[in-house]
Amino acid sequence: MAQPPPTEDVFRKFSDRVVKIEVQETGSAAKASIGSGFFVSPQGHLVTNYHVIAEVVQHPDRYRAGLSQGDEEETTPVAILNVDVAHDLAIVKSETPAERYFALQPVEAPQGVRLYSLGHPLDLGLNIVEGTYNGFLKHALDERIHFTGSLNPGMSGGPAINAEGSVLGVNVATAGEQVSFLVPVKWAELLLDETLSPGFQGGPLVERVRLQILDYQERFVRELLASSPPRVKLGGFDLPTRPAPYFNCWADANREDNLRYETVDHQCATDDYIFVTDELVSGQLWFYHRLLETEELNRFQFAELYTDDFEATYHGMAGSGSEVTPFRCETGAVGEGGITLKTVLCVRRYRRLEGLYDLVFKGAVVGKPHLGLETALLASGVSFENAEALVRWYLEGFSWSE
Repeated sequence: MAQPPPTEDVFRKFSDRVVKIEVQETGSAAKASIGSGFFVSPQGHLVTNYHVIAEVVQHPDRYRAGLSQGDEEETTPVAILNVDVAHDLAIVKSETPAERYFALQPVEAPQGVRLYSLGHPLDLGLNIVEGTYNGFLKHALDERIHFTGSLNPGMSGGPAINAEGSVLGVNVATAGEQVSFLVPVKWAELLLDETLSPGFQGGPLVERVRLQILDYQERFVRELLASSPPRVKLGGFDLPTRPAPYFNCWADANREDNLRYETVDHQCATDDYIFVTDELVSGQLWFYHRLLETEELNRFQFAELYTDDFEATYHGMAGSGSEVTPFRCETGAVGEGGITLKTVLCVRRYRRLEGLYDLVFKGAVVGKPHLGLETALLASGVSFENAEALVRWYLEGFSWSE
């Protein structure tokens, strides 16, 4: 078997196709953030991550983007032509043509093949990182590549290539400890093809982001609503659990001797999310159940414990006031599957992305003096109609079987 070339040979052959993308605050020309990008056409088109240039898309009056190569200190402007917010990609274009560039096309790779990631970690200059290709993530709505290598901030948007210089993915994120993630090259290829097509009209980028998030949530919500989630039993309750392969679920219990009650927790969440800005992420779904049970507390003591726990367990979402409105909440009660729940339903809307909302639903079973069940459902970046439909779908998974 042929041995891979020395890493220095790969760097020497392909490093001149990779650039630093710098986002500046226009008032002061100060550097706000950096990332990486790489040339994909002789006309000067580049691929990078959406999150690298997100502030320019969301606040074009406050930020601008430029690129630099090699040891250059000065940046030259780039124009943002197209974005794919669901896959965290963007196409930008430099003012000058590119002498050397990567051709984008799908590449088959066996698990364990050596990859080389290029980018600008922590603004320390162009670096190359060796790692291995470990296939696609198991718990993801859309494909993501598991790259066993060290990506660091600033490398986002750079290419991950094989020894021959074929791009397999785009650097996007890291979980630390040699666990990093790439966007498969096919999504970059599709975005570039769309951008270069004769009839392409870019239009306002924020509007493209809005429509793409609406399309994304419609796709995964429609799939969920068409299914009946499997059940997990906690105490005498049958409750919804992992509704699709792209959810991860965990459970734990607290049965310490010094406590006069027991708790059992069960939660499921998607690993996928959509980066909107530094202050807002979208496209997430998460739900949680907590069973509380006692044989030692009387009904009044248990009611006080149960009420305090329900009110203290606030399942909030991040998001600044410039991105979203305050939550508006309504309380009520619903009956489902032989049980009655006290409920709190909270919704807030996105300020710039019309038609998108975040949802927090909480419920607590009432009427059982020594047994309690708390539950919560969070959904970010969904239409109002889908927020209502998700709550109905969720509650249909509850029943009492004792």
